[in-house]
Parts: sequence; C-alpha cells; structure tokens
Amino acid sequence: MSNHTPTNATHIPGDLSRVIVVGSSGSGKTTLARGISQALGSPHIELDAIRHGPNWTETPDDIFREKVGDATQEDIWVVDGNYSIARDVLWPKATTLIYLDYSVGVIMRRLIARTLRRNIKREVLWNGNKENILDNFKIFSNESVIAYSLKNHWRRRQDFTRLFEHPDYAHVQKLRFRTPRATEEWLKGLASQNGHR
Repeated sequence: MSNHTPTNATHIPGDLSRVIVVGSSGSGKTTLARGISQALGSPHIELDAIRHGPNWTETPDDIFREKVGDATQEDIWVVDGNYSIARDVLWPKATTLIYLDYSVGVIMRRLIARTLRRNIKREVLWNGNKENILDNFKIFSNESVIAYSLKNHWRRRQDFTRLFEHPDYAHVQKLRFRTPRATEEWLKGLASQNGHR
C-alpha cells in the first residue's frame, strides 16, 4: 500500500496508535475521531477545546502549542483539528493522517445542519461556549464558521494535498475519504475488527 493519500475505504492501517483527523469545518472530523477513539479505546483530543477558552477567548499561540504538545505526550491518542500553528508539534508524532476531503456541497449541507442543531438544542461546546446562529448566517462576517469554511475549502484541499506528499510526513500512513459513506464504511470496518458492533 502506498504511503500517499490512499482512498481505499476498506484499508485499515496497521498502526492507529496516534491518529490525526483533518478536513474543512463541518466535515465531521470530531465525529470520526470520537468513533475511532471508541473503536480503539484511545483518548480523544479535540483541538478546538484547547484553542477556545470561555467566552470564545482564543488561547495564545505559544500556550496553545504547549498545551497541544502536553496533550499528545502519550503513545496513544486520536486528535481532530487543523491548526497549522501547531502542525510541527503534532504531525511528526502521528502514525496515521485521515483527511475528510468532501465536496463543498456536502460540507455546506453538513455545516448548516450542524449550526441549526446546535442552536435549536442550545448545545454547549468547549468551556461553556455556544454558537450564535445569527453570526454564523452572516455570510460576510468574520464570526461565521459557514463563511470561513466556504472561503477556505479549496485552499485547504490544496494545502492538505501538498502536505500529504511532503517528505517530512513520508513515515505517516494516510487515508483520504471523498464521501461520508466511504468514511462510515471504513469506521464500521474498524469497529468490527476491534470487536464493536
């Protein structure tokens, strides 16, 4: 199996001890990371929970990097999140990188549905934070995660394609899923392999 961006949804990498899940906002990074964590019994680390303090206060870059390093000192974990500011701290430790490379249409549908659900249910996110539906549907607002995801979708795809081929990460196993169905089938295979139904 090549170490370059395989898309085979049935392939289970041999070493899933340290997994990083990346992709556009709304792609389902956290959902997949939680599923992998449950299937393997590995700790789950959500980078957004480290980055966003109470009242959406952003953790300063140097402290964020330090916290990410501390959180991933162990030999087993599953991390979700992009954050280029901490990539050099995190990616060299990984055994497997998973990129959810869905179409912009899929991303937008998922993101809008998530935004509506979080606001209807008043879901509490990291450190007591809640999303504001008005901010998210202001397409030209810097506070809108929908606008942010749409604006960065194609650049992120270029970046991850380049990074997956970079020699610094040649040691890392890589999976790239193009559809939610492919991701779900892969996760089912992983869970079944590890005795979960």
